[in-house]
Amino acid sequence: MDVVTATATTVMAVCPKAPPGAVGPTNEITSYVLWGVIVLFGLGIIIAIGAIIAGRVFSLPHASKVGVISVVVVFACAIAYLVLPGMLNGILGKGCI
Repeated sequence: MDVVTATATTVMAVCPKAPPGAVGPTNEITSYVLWGVIVLFGLGIIIAIGAIIAGRVFSLPHASKVGVISVVVVFACAIAYLVLPGMLNGILGKGCI
């Protein structure tokens, strides 16, 4: 029974780790993706506000509605962008098996 417990303890202490030399490029790619998502949030807001303004100027009520819905969707995605990583970290823990 002690051998099984010792083996289980040894396996529980194993954490995933990037290969040598992969940490820098991985962090760089992750940062580019995160900044890209932030830029897309900004573009989404600008396009949504443009749709609202164009809908009002050219009397296109559907364009205004789509613009308002787009603003709401962008804000919902931004909130999810901030909340979901914390939720996953809480569920998965440190990632050790």
